[in-house]
Amino acid sequence: MEVMETHGDNDVNLQDNEVKEEVLEDGENDDDDEPKYDEEQDVKEEVDVKVEPKDMVLDENGATVEETYEITTTRRKTTTTRYKIQETSASHKKSTMTTAAKLYGKDLSDYDDVDVDELLSQLTPEEINMLAKEVDPDDSFMPPSQRCSYECDKSPTGPLNRKKLIEHINKQALETPDIPELKPYVPGVVRGKKWIPPSQDNIKEKQADEQIAIDLGEEYEQALSSATQDEIIDLAAILGFHSMMNQDQYHASLLNTGQPVGLGWDGITKASQPKVFPMDPPNDTDVDASIKQVREDDRDLVDLNLNNIKNISEEKFIQLFEALEGNTHLEALSLTNVGLTDRTAMRLAEAMEKNSTLRVLNVETNFISPTVMVRLIRALLNTKSIEEFRCSNQRSQVLGNKIEMEITHLVEQNPTLLRLGLHLEFNDARHRVAAHLQRNIDRIRKDLTLRLQFRFFNMNHRKPALIQ
Repeated sequence: MEVMETHGDNDVNLQDNEVKEEVLEDGENDDDDEPKYDEEQDVKEEVDVKVEPKDMVLDENGATVEETYEITTTRRKTTTTRYKIQETSASHKKSTMTTAAKLYGKDLSDYDDVDVDELLSQLTPEEINMLAKEVDPDDSFMPPSQRCSYECDKSPTGPLNRKKLIEHINKQALETPDIPELKPYVPGVVRGKKWIPPSQDNIKEKQADEQIAIDLGEEYEQALSSATQDEIIDLAAILGFHSMMNQDQYHASLLNTGQPVGLGWDGITKASQPKVFPMDPPNDTDVDASIKQVREDDRDLVDLNLNNIKNISEEKFIQLFEALEGNTHLEALSLTNVGLTDRTAMRLAEAMEKNSTLRVLNVETNFISPTVMVRLIRALLNTKSIEEFRCSNQRSQVLGNKIEMEITHLVEQNPTLLRLGLHLEFNDARHRVAAHLQRNIDRIRKDLTLRLQFRFFNMNHRKPALIQ
């Protein structure tokens, strides 16, 4: 089999474009805005190969003995020339004409070099007093004594006597004649234009036009039309319509008590004397006895409340936290407003890492710094037994974005924490913490439901014992 290669004669001839540029000598053309060009060329070459069968030789049996092909190769070379206008920067001077400020027809710029102290020295005392009175009474940069236009030049006759001053003012008020009236008062005679109230019909028509039609449906319309006044008040209290009822009605609905007698839907709540609540008794918990019970792991001590006890020393706190490490029965510990510091709080964090029975911990209203607060929250991850942790109202009211993000990261790693008593300023941290706590609550609720279902299933499908 022979292959014949033939080259086509249809190659594309290239033509170069010529650009003529005129060069001007210096000084011949002063116009700098004449555009200049940048030449850019792109050369692109394409090759096309085309194979076509030309001749074929067959034998007696019809088999192919010899084939002849024709190959055509076409080369195309394309040159693209682009001309880009150069951006020339020209400096243009922009002149702005401004009008000089004038006062009483005179330019104020003439007084820039005038010495004010020299002018004031040439004024007489009377002119200085007149100038001092021409001040702004609302100018806060001046003392009130200088902003007041009233000045008394009379020297005081003696010390201030308030009683005599009031008697003098009353005497002057009685001796000063009244301003004469333009029209004397006569009983039964109207002086001036009498006010006529608008008709009630127009007001009712205007109110009827402003009403908005709300379609509640047949069921709601029937229920509301047949509801009593007490039921409507209860419904308004449930929906939170505080402006539609008085305080007595609202609180009576919330407490599920009877409505006040004599106060209907349009009743007015009168001022009532506030109720006096007795003060909370002082916390009489024996700290030393409580520490001893915690150390001895007393099974009767489940809840320990040391709130508002001021005289607890750091040594007692350290003893309490050391005893807390080996305790297996204490479930709730409250240390609100007891003067916890960073040193004692760090010791508490170490005890929390070793205790696995504590469920509720409250350290609100103390002197714990944000970094130690993060240490306490990190300690919750070791045993993962704390379900409620409260630590608000500490020494620093503002935690900062870095501390809040670190607290959020630690809370998201805790699968057992259900409540966190801490104010977070940033919305991102607050929403992430709330979403994670809600997921923990939903998971525990689901686990409890499954456990109850499994127990009910075992009770119903338990096989009866065989009778011997």
